[in-house]
Amino acid sequence: MKSLKLALAGLLLSSAPLMAQELIMSSWLPPKHPIVVNAFEPWAEQVEAATDGRVTVRIMGKPLGSPPAHFDMARDGVADITYGLHSFTEDDRFTRAQLGQFSFLGDDAIANSKAYWNIYSGKLNAADEHPGTHILGLFMHGPGLLHNNKRKIETVADMQGLKIRVPGGYAADLLSALGATPLFMSSPEVYEKLSRGVIDGVAFTYEAMTAFNLVDDIKYSMTVPGGIYNTTWFFVINEDKWQSLSEEDRAAIDAISGEAFAESVGQAWNDADSAAIEEIGDKVEFYEATPEVVGALRTQASELEQAWSESLGEDYDGTAALAEFRGMTGIKVE
Repeated sequence: MKSLKLALAGLLLSSAPLMAQELIMSSWLPPKHPIVVNAFEPWAEQVEAATDGRVTVRIMGKPLGSPPAHFDMARDGVADITYGLHSFTEDDRFTRAQLGQFSFLGDDAIANSKAYWNIYSGKLNAADEHPGTHILGLFMHGPGLLHNNKRKIETVADMQGLKIRVPGGYAADLLSALGATPLFMSSPEVYEKLSRGVIDGVAFTYEAMTAFNLVDDIKYSMTVPGGIYNTTWFFVINEDKWQSLSEEDRAAIDAISGEAFAESVGQAWNDADSAAIEEIGDKVEFYEATPEVVGALRTQASELEQAWSESLGEDYDGTAALAEFRGMTGIKVE
């Protein structure tokens, strides 16, 4: 009888699943932000399902560091998984990432994000710009607008002197060239600065107006087909942590990441923009940029695109990459 009990105990132990490996994900967007709720949280659930419970992801309610620190946090193992904007890291480590930050790229976040994933992770070798991590996703939001509480921007002269929050990168260079004063700050800082009058406006999406409670402090929002600018995002896991997972689980996670995640997060951005437009209603005056302003944007954008392409050297063709990108999103630049 004793032998039988031991045998049964051994059988039960051998059939019990191993304890799940938990990955800690630092998240700096508000916990109820639509991208957290409709992209990152579903992805975490998919990880658990795809690995049959062997790997789980715990998304922290509060970030483990500032938004600009999040790439380094993943690289250094402060958190297992992080996400963030390439332009928040104010150095030149993500030069080729700027592919997705230019004007006139596309109005659909799904098409934008899928094009960005395929081109940047492919011929522009994104992995080389994200050392110490494994890339889970690369994506973009919907078209960027220019919001302010001073005046409608109907001529280039109307840009003069406006203090505009920018996410860094291309948007800062563009607005500076047009005569505005760009001020870098991360998204969670904008409400305080805008409500206190430290800044006059902000380069943001539709959804950010509601997500960060900005509607009451914005009067005018200028749109341009294809977007005035965009932002590019990384979604990464620490390389050592990634390698600690089994080959089977890495393959399962990769299958729900990459282009698949680009599509799901793009859908989340699109839905969030649509919901924000409906919620805002007529509280803010939305208007299309005048031909004069669009012309000035095209001129400055072309110069900045050319300078970027030349900065990549002979190994990468930025001009061809941008042309391919716009071909995938259906945008024609005259």
